[in-house]
Amino acid sequence: MLNDILSPIPAHIVAALEDLHPGTLGRRIKLHQEVDGIPELADVQIGIVGVMEDRGSRFNRGSAEAPDAIRPYLYQLMFGHWNLDIVDLGNIYRGETLEDSVAAVRIVVEELRKADILPVIIGGSQDMTYAAYRGYDNLEQTVNLVSVDQRFDLGQHTDTFGAHNYLSHIVLNKPYNLFNFANLGYQSYFIPPEEIDLMERMHFETHRIGKLRNEISEVESIVRDADMLSFDMNAIRQGDSPAHGQPSPNGFSGEQACAITRYAGLSDKLSCFGLYELNPSFDFQGMSAHLAAQMIWYFIEGVQQRKGDYPFTSKKDYTKFTVLIDEGDLELIFYKSPLSERWWIEVPIHQSQHQRHTLIPCSASDYQAAMEGHIPDRWWKAQQRGL
Repeated sequence: MLNDILSPIPAHIVAALEDLHPGTLGRRIKLHQEVDGIPELADVQIGIVGVMEDRGSRFNRGSAEAPDAIRPYLYQLMFGHWNLDIVDLGNIYRGETLEDSVAAVRIVVEELRKADILPVIIGGSQDMTYAAYRGYDNLEQTVNLVSVDQRFDLGQHTDTFGAHNYLSHIVLNKPYNLFNFANLGYQSYFIPPEEIDLMERMHFETHRIGKLRNEISEVESIVRDADMLSFDMNAIRQGDSPAHGQPSPNGFSGEQACAITRYAGLSDKLSCFGLYELNPSFDFQGMSAHLAAQMIWYFIEGVQQRKGDYPFTSKKDYTKFTVLIDEGDLELIFYKSPLSERWWIEVPIHQSQHQRHTLIPCSASDYQAAMEGHIPDRWWKAQQRGL
């Protein structure tokens, strides 16, 4: 099936690999080439897929060219101390319509997940997040989605589907697989107040850029709870990543963007990563493409360093901490991994389809806040979603 959907890596990109150091990614990973076809996928852990689709973008046409702009920079980076089999599967053929491209991405994500391969999607416009999300429809699980974006991309559900409103389609279209959505890095002056109010009513998590820039380590516990990470390159400030039709002077730095993707890779739960909205026609000396390549490198580095924590390790192996709040009326139970020193908090959720989420990641600062009598916001919202 994948042979009908995936096109080989362009020959000129493959030809340039001869000049690279033998230890680079381009010389070490498996490649989908015209002559040899799709490589054997047995034992592969990470599959890179380009999506040359931007018809759903109103303000950033040209992002479809990003996959082949990023590849040369990615291939030049050194293969780390990784015990990972990685394949670049090439690009998904552009469908006759946008809906055809959505269907193709859904099929590829579903097939890779069934093979226990983690898709790394290089877009393309961010509406392909919806396509990747639909790849979980037949996997019988609810999904936690984290988006790194200056906007929520809720838009109007009745409007034509695209990058500006893909989230409303995730929330409102059947089947309803979404358990939680978290935004990292929204900028208040871009967000209509009614969208912020709606996020609160749905008990979703929103984290302003100003707060996260000063506490970037707090991102770790948020992305640790994600099944999917969608990264809009426009969340990065223009000085570090200019390749967008509507860039912003504010946003994450390049270093912070790499930290976020590394944290995402570290998450034992995360099973799909997408990088979107890089428009090569606005790039300057390949700055954004090079940064995107480094972000992918840091993501892979994080995957290599996974600890096998919860939900792959029983909580009975963790150190348990009980905190009493309101003179004992409320009991909060925390767990700390002796292996990674990461924290979780228990949430009393009884609906069977949400049992995967009864322990949610938190940080040491959440435990300290509870000791001072403050209920962590993530605990409260998770409980409300699960009722």
